[in-house]
Amino acid sequence: MPRRAALFDMDRTLIHESSAALYTRYRRDLGEATYRDTLQVGWWLLQYTLGWIDAERVAQRALGIYRGTLESEMIERCRIWFPQYVLALVADEGRRAVREHGEAGELLAIVTGSTHYAARPLADELGIPHVVASEIATDEAGRFTGDVVPPLCLGLGKLARTRALLERHGIELADATFYTDSITDLPLLEAVGRPIVVNPDPRLAREARRRGWPVQRWKP
Repeated sequence: MPRRAALFDMDRTLIHESSAALYTRYRRDLGEATYRDTLQVGWWLLQYTLGWIDAERVAQRALGIYRGTLESEMIERCRIWFPQYVLALVADEGRRAVREHGEAGELLAIVTGSTHYAARPLADELGIPHVVASEIATDEAGRFTGDVVPPLCLGLGKLARTRALLERHGIELADATFYTDSITDLPLLEAVGRPIVVNPDPRLAREARRRGWPVQRWKP
């Protein structure tokens, strides 16, 4: 079993943009979303970047549009969406970091506030076996209820979900490296043995300077 882990945030870390914005662009191209929807997602992302978003409320509102959708349909849609809208935005430096940690025999995981459906195609592309993500509840028929399975994979929720994964594999958080861009990931950054800040938002950049954390710039 691996004794160390390498954890990678997805949005603005492994990929250069937000997966939510990219998926909204996909929905607009299909005629399912409006310009107003795009502005709404942009406003939520700005709040997220500033670190003062009401994540639970926004998640319930954003996921409500998928109520009644089959989980299998979402899996298929993300399979189509990824190569068209996301693949070209995968950071070369991210690919290199994943490869180096994998060659060192470390456990690899994407840890993201987005869903498994958005993250799984990227994980497959990079050869990352594990995904820690937000989950949407489904009913007996395999349709989304529109509710989030707690905890949301953000802040302390991301820390709890990541800790659970590592415990299943006998790995301590102190033996993990975590790459991320967001101040909302501060609880996990503080918990791991090796925090690495990538393309940081303004608040995380200040925190990284204060704590002496390494800062990297990744581009597609």
